[in-house]
Formats: sequence, structure tokens, C-alpha cells
Amino acid sequence: MPELPEIQAHAERLEADFGGAVLERFTPLSFTALKTYAPAPEAANGRALSGVGRRGKHLLLRFDPASAADGEQLTFVVHLMQGGRLKPDVKQSPKARGGVARWRFADGRALLLTEAGTERKAGVWVLGGPVEEVEPLAHLGPDADTLGAPELARLLSEHPMRLHGFLRDQRIVAGLGRRLANEICHRAKLSPFAGTAKLGPDEVTALLDAIQGCVAEGLAFERTLDEMSSSKDRPGSAHHRVGEPCPVCGDTIRSVEYRAYTVAYCPTCQTNGKILADNTTSKFLK
Repeated sequence: MPELPEIQAHAERLEADFGGAVLERFTPLSFTALKTYAPAPEAANGRALSGVGRRGKHLLLRFDPASAADGEQLTFVVHLMQGGRLKPDVKQSPKARGGVARWRFADGRALLLTEAGTERKAGVWVLGGPVEEVEPLAHLGPDADTLGAPELARLLSEHPMRLHGFLRDQRIVAGLGRRLANEICHRAKLSPFAGTAKLGPDEVTALLDAIQGCVAEGLAFERTLDEMSSSKDRPGSAHHRVGEPCPVCGDTIRSVEYRAYTVAYCPTCQTNGKILADNTTSKFLK
């Protein structure tokens, strides 16, 4: 799933390419596309795209009213989920492959939301006015790139759990996912299963530095591209590197396999040489 760096860079590309374009109409192409019913998406017709932002892993397409009499700002909140992409729609086919929704603009251009696979979890919410306290954004924790040391320490203390799960929980910290959780733990030299409430001040500092470093590195990479990268091409030392030498110490990157994801780690760098048992019921090292 695209994470904070990929979504942020893509928001910047979309704003640069489509900022100021006037919406002609929004068309859901799948039954599951539109997650809200009020305000109606037609209320944004004739409005210019004033900006494209990001909150957590969500894209925010903002359409401002032409005047105060036209009502409040309308925001299309887009969640790409695992296989979704929002890209310029050159062909504008009535039956676009994997099509979820389309934004057509008055200048003839369009944006197409597509989703690979059959799960159909990508979706669009139309929200009026301030959006931070409305679902799907209301439950999100602070964005990972905004965290400071005191806030991170507080969150770690308030949510005693395994570190890898803490980093992936959008209700605690927004914008990170499986890849960045692996990379952050590796860079911080912490076990992915370290207890969050037991981390000392030096470990919290190392964790914050790792979050900031991994997010900045990912964002710098994404900004060199014309479109969103694929997961396997994103920079990193642990994720998608299982079986390869650790670039820091040379030990082999190992994994703990779950049904839906893989926790990758370096025993030498992160667990004092201990190989973590590859099942969810084992007792893991801090």
C-alpha cells in the first residue's frame, strides 16, 4: 500500500498538473466507489481544484466555491488502499479497466481512479467544510512527519504493544505501513517486537530519528519520479530484502511471516543475534 512519502509526492504532482482546473463532473464507475451521500459530488461541478493535499494515506482533492454564496469548500477524500492509483485519464473509456471513479474537467482532461485486483476497497468520500474531524479522517493519529520527541514518547507510553504494530496503526500514527515499519525498526536498531512502553529515552530518540529519516528518504526518492513507484523499487535496507545481506552489518535479513504481511529484520542490528520464531504465538525478544 502506498505510504506517506508516495501519497505526499503524488499529491504534489497532481496539484502541479491539475491545480486550477474546473471540475465538469465526477462519475463513480463502480458500485463501491462513493462512500458518502451528502454533500452530493455534483455540488463541486463548476468549481476549480484549489489544491491537492494529504492526511495519513489519504489524498485530499479540494474544490473551493467561486464565491461565499456558493457554500463551503468541498473535498474529495481518496483512499487508494493496496492496488489503487489516481492518474491522468487519457483514453476516458466508458469501461475503463479497473475503473473506480473519474473526475472530468472543463478543459477536456480527466483523472481516473483505478484499482487492481478484485477486492474493491479503494474509495471516495465527499466532505464539506473542515474534514479533520469527519470520517474517514477523524480516527487518524498525528501524521508521522509531524511527530516531535515528547509526543512520540507519550504515544509509546499510552499504547503498550509491539513496536511494528504500533508503527502500522493509523489510529496512533498516520501515514506509515508495512514497508516503513520494517525500515524504521531496522534504522533505529530496534526489534520489531520491542515493547513500546519499555523503550528508554535513547531508544525513543533513535526511533524518532529513524521515522524522520525513512520518511524523508522515501519522499526524496518519490519526487524524482513522474508517477508513483512500485513497492519493490522503493529505497530500503530490510523490506523486500529477506535473504540478502544487511547493508549495515552483512548479516542475513530474516523474516517473520504472517498471512497478510512480512516482518523483515536483521538479527545482528536489531535482536542481539537472536532469530525470531516464525509464528505469531512465540515469545519474542524485546
